[in-house]
Amino acid sequence: MQKDQYLTRRRMLLAGAAALGAAGSAGVVLAGGAEESAPRAPAPVPGPQARQALKSSGFRLQPLTGDAPPRAAPRRLKVRTEPILRISGRGRHMMLTFDDGPNPEYTPHILDTLAKYNVRAMFFLCGECVVENKKLVARMADEGHVVGNHTWTHPLLTTLNRKEIHAEMASTSDAIEASYGERPQWFRAPYGAWNRAAFQLGAALGMEPMAWTVDTTDWMTPGTSTIVDRVEQGAAPGVVVLSHDAGGDRSQTVRAIREWLPHLIDSGYHMTVPPRRL
Repeated sequence: MQKDQYLTRRRMLLAGAAALGAAGSAGVVLAGGAEESAPRAPAPVPGPQARQALKSSGFRLQPLTGDAPPRAAPRRLKVRTEPILRISGRGRHMMLTFDDGPNPEYTPHILDTLAKYNVRAMFFLCGECVVENKKLVARMADEGHVVGNHTWTHPLLTTLNRKEIHAEMASTSDAIEASYGERPQWFRAPYGAWNRAAFQLGAALGMEPMAWTVDTTDWMTPGTSTIVDRVEQGAAPGVVVLSHDAGGDRSQTVRAIREWLPHLIDSGYHMTVPPRRL
């Protein structure tokens, strides 16, 4: 990662943090689907390079449901002031999450490794990648993985207006529904940069905000061994691990998960996903 790119991303993150302002306690996802409060966790770090927000006149804003009957309105959720950062429940449970995909080069290898160890994970998908890789999204559904909304073009939401944020979210949910079979119930802001509009619009679209506890920083391509060390050293009950299956060269991530996943399982950890809300 070049120094100027890194500094640019740091500035983007700081802009997002400033826009968020004062916030309350972060939520915790319980094994049974309920929630409780938890202490504030460290602010997330930036991810891969932002892409330009979609144009309001673009084809991608059109519904992808064809001639299907009108959808029921999503269930109204409580509007949070901070994203969920961890999971809770009995035993040594963790959750694995992957951002920015799907990607035809790297995502299949990650899915293969998860299948080998009978593990389910969460994938936060970008709409522009979904429409290009529908079969991978269908595979995620077939293998029991949970998918979330990660916007269409991975923009810094704190630089967009409400209409633009809604377009990024809603069009991605449409694309996911067309390939996955149902609308996403979870949303993750690119770069972990949240603001009031993101929380409000996500809740209106039936999505809870999900962040993370441990960042592998694999987007910086620090080396396979470094990624392995960060996951193994950060492992603890309730941890949500952030990795990436797209947005750049993810070959280190692919190799790393083949090492750290069996190690965590052998250490007594169980990988889980949030229950589906009815």
